[in-house]
Amino acid sequence: MSRRVVVIGVGNPLRGDDGVGPAAVEALRGRVPDGTVLTVSDGEPARMLEVWRGADTVVVVEALRAQRARPGKLHTLTAADAASRTAATASTHALGLAECLALAEALGQLPQRLVVHAVEVADVELGAPLSEAVRSALPELVDRVAASVRQGHGPNQEQ
Repeated sequence: MSRRVVVIGVGNPLRGDDGVGPAAVEALRGRVPDGTVLTVSDGEPARMLEVWRGADTVVVVEALRAQRARPGKLHTLTAADAASRTAATASTHALGLAECLALAEALGQLPQRLVVHAVEVADVELGAPLSEAVRSALPELVDRVAASVRQGHGPNQEQ
């Protein structure tokens, strides 16, 4: 059985650590099973829902700001976890993932499985590069995302 798996790297590579989602998607090329959809998004909810329409598994890679930031700290969340963390964290985008998930639920468009891999960020200033902390966390982040993708494709899936 063929399963549709979508990876969405949310962020803006021109805004420092906010570019971690797109950077992770780029690093995944050639590391995930054929047929995996790899895409980048600005996080706008309607576009996100369109990208994941019909997917069995959606893996979102996102930068986040925490009240007590630990730049480079990785988080792996379910859809419910991501929606409930809005008090302690914030997306780097106008509308965050929690709003996107609420819209998807209201419209009956949540995928069967949604995993969020998020990285606490330091600098999201226009023109800044990825911070050292986030750059150092990128290899482990990519490994975690690749594992979620393989799990989404099911047992016995090879690249």
